Amino acid sequence: MSLDVTRAEPHPHEARRRLEHARASLLAQLRALDGTERGSDDHLLSQKTAMEGVLEEIEEAFTRIDDGTYGICVGCAKPVPEERLDILPYTRHCVACRRRTA
Repeated sequence: MSLDVTRAEPHPHEARRRLEHARASLLAQLRALDGTERGSDDHLLSQKTAMEGVLEEIEEAFTRIDDGTYGICVGCAKPVPEERLDILPYTRHCVACRRRTA
């Protein structure tokens, strides 16, 4: 299945539910990492930093839902395929634009 094919626009309620689930999951993972005794481990620190970055992206996605731009690629202004939003509900890019920015 290609993630470059667009279906119907994402429903804001469903998008919000997915984002809330992703946020809750990440927060639980961060709490678990905070409970480890090896808090100074470089690998754990990089994991925490990456998770905190995703949390920021999730918060930005909530803002895009509120302002009506959720599901629109910031690179090309085309709709992000729903299949991609199912996998990464906080994504700002379609697959093609993400490849160009990676």
